[in-house]
Amino acid sequence: MQTIFNAAEIFEMAIAIERKGRTFYLNASKSFDEPGIKSLLKGLAEMEKEHEEVFLSLKEKLIPDEGYVQGYDPDNVAVSYVRAMTSGEVFDKNITFEGGESIEEVLKKGIQAEKNSIIFYAGLKGLVPEDLGRANVDRIIREEMKHIVLLTEKLASLKG
Repeated sequence: MQTIFNAAEIFEMAIAIERKGRTFYLNASKSFDEPGIKSLLKGLAEMEKEHEEVFLSLKEKLIPDEGYVQGYDPDNVAVSYVRAMTSGEVFDKNITFEGGESIEEVLKKGIQAEKNSIIFYAGLKGLVPEDLGRANVDRIIREEMKHIVLLTEKLASLKG
């Protein structure tokens, strides 16, 4: 069975993931009274929004008649993987804000969600050849790596 993806579809998934991340950070920000923590979480939410806009812009810059990539997927694993990652079966469990978490727990959940995003994009980029936008998928991965660095630095600074 052939699984068909193109860079535009991957960007749509990236946009959805960034929206989920933004919602997580905004919800978490409502649970903390300390201005510095609120500011940090709102800043992270804003970064997620900016990344969403970057990915939307990248999607819009794709050539309209960009062909689809056909990858061999006899057991339909790639399609199942995409559904699991974007349906919330995998991603949402790691970033759900339940209330009562410490800022350290929130940052750790954020780090895990960003790692999951990188794994998701890395798993799909092989289905997009160079001439159909693989460099754009690589750009998404680099953006998520920057999130991990920021979150890790913030976590370390809180630990003193």
